[in-house]
Amino acid sequence: MKKLQLLQKMTDNGVVAVLRADSADQVIAMAEQAIAGGIKVIEITMTVPGALKAIEKLSRVYHWNTQDPEKFAIIGAGTVLEAQTARAAIMSGAEFVVGPSLNPETVQICNLYRVPILPGVMTIADVQRALELGVDIIKLFPGNLYDPSIIKTMKGPMPQANFMPTGGVSLSNLGEWIKGGAVAVGIGSDLTSEAVKTGDLTHVRRKAEQYMEAYRKAKAE
Repeated sequence: MKKLQLLQKMTDNGVVAVLRADSADQVIAMAEQAIAGGIKVIEITMTVPGALKAIEKLSRVYHWNTQDPEKFAIIGAGTVLEAQTARAAIMSGAEFVVGPSLNPETVQICNLYRVPILPGVMTIADVQRALELGVDIIKLFPGNLYDPSIIKTMKGPMPQANFMPTGGVSLSNLGEWIKGGAVAVGIGSDLTSEAVKTGDLTHVRRKAEQYMEAYRKAKAE
């Protein structure tokens, strides 16, 4: 039941912040700004030094099942390449796991713990294999290799698949992805690049606000 509720809240919120940084402290600060800006699903990539520490700290402050809007957020782990890292992330408090590719052992360990797993795929064969393994949301990655119409194309033979494009999603094309059938979108460098360049992390909050406004507008149309 918890997994189904989590998946529902992730798709209800619709935008996932994919955060990379040079340190645990920096990525925590980015996450706080993104959450303040309205993006409530936070993916801490395992490329961040001390990523598990960041996940542990954030998951102590924020929770997916709280009525307090100030403390509501879903904290997960990204760039998970294999099962051992997935388990470590789950033990550190990650509520979902994202991978750049489809690794069956990673999917299996997440299924064992009833934690949503979003593996990256590029082909219809990958989509079929992901569904066979019990994946609920498939990450279309890298999204910038495709046009938003790819979702409709893939849903032709696989209408039961749920897609989250990541990589190349921007304010200008987010609406097209949502209207094209994406259940959520992942936002990476576009969310944080200005903040990293200037050192002013409040840019993350302002960009998050813009993304959530674009998402709400797309859903309303």
